[in-house]
Amino acid sequence: MAEAERIIGTPDIPEAAGDGPEQSGPDSEETAAAEQDGQRPGSEPDGAAEAEAEAGSAGKGKRKIAVLFAVAVVAYALDLISKMIVVAKLEHHEPIELVGEWLRLSAIRNAGAAFGFGEAFTIIFTCIAAAVIVVIARLARKLYSLPWAIALGLLLGGALGNLTDRLFRSPGVFEGAVVDFIAPKGFAVFNLADSAIVCGGILIVLLSFRGLDPDGTVHKD
Repeated sequence: MAEAERIIGTPDIPEAAGDGPEQSGPDSEETAAAEQDGQRPGSEPDGAAEAEAEAGSAGKGKRKIAVLFAVAVVAYALDLISKMIVVAKLEHHEPIELVGEWLRLSAIRNAGAAFGFGEAFTIIFTCIAAAVIVVIARLARKLYSLPWAIALGLLLGGALGNLTDRLFRSPGVFEGAVVDFIAPKGFAVFNLADSAIVCGGILIVLLSFRGLDPDGTVHKD
């Protein structure tokens, strides 16, 4: 019996899965090509991933720019409306006491900078306000930080508010006097535009101390 089996021979048995030669076909060729290019099968090309990342960054940047201009519009509108009411209802009238003598509303015209400083340099302050607006508009293109968007929006709205007064109020273009009306005891009279500028400046200082840049990166000095 053993001799018969030796003569006839045993039938060929397929090799175990994974031990035999790999089958060739379209899928295996794609896998080999992807491995040669340094990519995993089914993964997106590096160019597509980079394009998607850039698109996401651009979308975030546009949202931050929208926040900046929204804050600026709100600050500018509040300043403009408050000045219109003050000119119509409070100018040439007795001051209104809000908190006794500690806080009053008293309409005055200020030809200087914020809080009444530098009345002899009205044109210079007008040019500075215009330059600040241009700088903020250029910086907005690289803006990816929400806190910076709010801070720059406050600066932009305040600068626009006081610049509007200097351009359109008497005595003339570039020399117009700014309307101030918030009068704390023992302090200079100011307006909402001045408040927006100061708040925006303070926020920028705090962000700088924390190492947060307008583009959203954080650095440690």
